[in-house]
Amino acid sequence: MYTEEEVMDYVNEEDVKFIRLAFFDLEGKQKNVSIMAGELQKAFSEGISFDASAVKGFQSPNASDLFLHPDPATLAVLPWRPSSGKVVRMFCDIRYADGTPYEKDTRFMLKEAVKKAKDEYGLEFKFGTEFEFYLFKLDENGNPTKIPFDNAGYMDIAPEDKGENIRREIDFTLEQMGITPEYSHHEEGPGQNEIDFRAATAEIAADQSSTFKWIVRTKAAANGLYADFSPKPLLDQPGNGMHISISCNKQEKMPQVLAGILNRMAEITYYLNPSENSYERIGEHKAPKFICWGTQNRSSIIRVPAKRTFQKIQIRSSDSNCNVYLAFTLLIYAALDGIKNNLQPPAPTELNLFDSTVAKTSGFETIPDTLTEARSAAANSDFVKQYIKF
Repeated sequence: MYTEEEVMDYVNEEDVKFIRLAFFDLEGKQKNVSIMAGELQKAFSEGISFDASAVKGFQSPNASDLFLHPDPATLAVLPWRPSSGKVVRMFCDIRYADGTPYEKDTRFMLKEAVKKAKDEYGLEFKFGTEFEFYLFKLDENGNPTKIPFDNAGYMDIAPEDKGENIRREIDFTLEQMGITPEYSHHEEGPGQNEIDFRAATAEIAADQSSTFKWIVRTKAAANGLYADFSPKPLLDQPGNGMHISISCNKQEKMPQVLAGILNRMAEITYYLNPSENSYERIGEHKAPKFICWGTQNRSSIIRVPAKRTFQKIQIRSSDSNCNVYLAFTLLIYAALDGIKNNLQPPAPTELNLFDSTVAKTSGFETIPDTLTEARSAAANSDFVKQYIKF
């Protein structure tokens, strides 16, 4: 957690030549502009302008000129760049020329949700993430194919698991950037991998998730491969999920947190599963669609891990096509809604809802089946419209 002064000292003393100023569009896609070290003081004091009209979702008559203000706490050295003439990266706050926050800055939206939880409820949420991704081969022209890098299965080892060394490279690179993964292993699908992270504050967890996806793609490309995070890259194989674990500093509030998220799940699904491909994954291969919860039950939308009863909950329907800042924001507000209204969760289920016969008679509601339905549910939700203004 660095201050502006500490960052300036580091840049001057450690031969930093370039600073990447990173931000995100509404879909959560990372953008950046590079500045020379001599421009950093200006970036801190005035911000660095960019053409917002060229960024998807940012186009509006009153926001053509926006400014990036680097967050010094997010400083990270890019370890694959030269040690002489270092390159560093910082995430940025997006502001208008007068310094007021830009309302479509999803990192700012998450900060506001965190502040509300702390100031009004005394709550501090922590988020953990589990990412799945496929590694595919490239063709002779360097374009991605759908040919998996290996044919290994769940938690297989080398030589069947050919992704072992790449996962190790990813882990080491992240560690050099101040991010320590918790687990990594081969997943069920051919060429499919998983890397998990320990719980952190909402802002840190979101920043780490964004950094992680960038590093995975970078390291895959360096090894002549393509990293695919899409929810359903191969229609006949397991999809890629982004499981989200949530806990808070007041364990006695977790039942209400669970109930609040369940209650709003259909309304916020569009922001957890924002692509057509998302709905090709939902409902099969451990991607649940029924709005219910269970202890150790991977076929329910929310799972409470073994020996973790109401210490933490895990959202299992989400995928990494989402803007993680928006996803965390809405999950926090749904949790607070459950606390505010003293909601209590229904009874847990032990049913295997991946069994179609069992599912048909379960009586549980489901999240939307298509992107169109999910978008409509969000657009008609007074809860969502209270926090998402675009």
